[in-house]
Amino acid sequence: MSSHRQSKKRRYITWGVAGAAVVAGAGIAAQTSMAATTWPAQKTFTGRAFDTCAAPSATVMKAWNTGFYGAAAVYIGGKNRGCAQPNLTASWVKSVSATGWKLIPLYVGAQPSCGSGGSVKISASTAASVGKSEADDAVSKAAALGMKAGSPIYLDMEAYDTTNTSCNNAVLTYVRAFDKELRAKTYRAGLYGFTSSSAKAIANATDKTDLPGNLWYALWDKQNTTTTDWPFGSTQFTGHSRGHQYMVNSKETHGGYTITVDRDAWDGPVAITG
Repeated sequence: MSSHRQSKKRRYITWGVAGAAVVAGAGIAAQTSMAATTWPAQKTFTGRAFDTCAAPSATVMKAWNTGFYGAAAVYIGGKNRGCAQPNLTASWVKSVSATGWKLIPLYVGAQPSCGSGGSVKISASTAASVGKSEADDAVSKAAALGMKAGSPIYLDMEAYDTTNTSCNNAVLTYVRAFDKELRAKTYRAGLYGFTSSSAKAIANATDKTDLPGNLWYALWDKQNTTTTDWPFGSTQFTGHSRGHQYMVNSKETHGGYTITVDRDAWDGPVAITG
């Protein structure tokens, strides 16, 4: 995922620039901002997931359904989405869901002006309006694929310099506007980011208003866990609200088909389909 399936060399350069240090967060992230009775029951998955830039064909997904992975992340949209998605259709979602796959929707919207990810950047002057409009687009894309209200949408936020105060503030403004609009349309809010920057900014924010209730953290330590290496406050993102991207660029063969994927430990919401 990081930098949207960029080369392995560039990905590790990005990781190095972002810095390997992690800082513990404090406080509990907001989960939803609407009455619980207005929400469909959350659908969760606990186990191993994978993400790859372009959704594999239904044939490949069927072959990969060996029990090693139980969920797959898919890039549903966004101006900075890195790959075309010829396979990702409503019929594909219906087909792979019927065979038992759980799906994790990702949206690659505007990226930080002080980061290397994406060509469309977040501007302080338009962060709120763009966040809202991109959330509307994300919901429209998810719904068109058959991912129903109550599903999560994970906003992909790549590495950036969190010490740049104006840039960091613009990112948080954008994320809050995106998440607030998701919840207004009864979709759950999640974020993918690095423990050294974008995820840290969310976990460590003093003001938790309208921030995501689910955090998918990139920490490439090859540890299949969402608990023992959790780098933030122990009371944060509990109750099936975490994902961990723990290995990248893993070339794997299952059922006779080979794909290069990232591995994820998952204990969080997945799309409601069917």
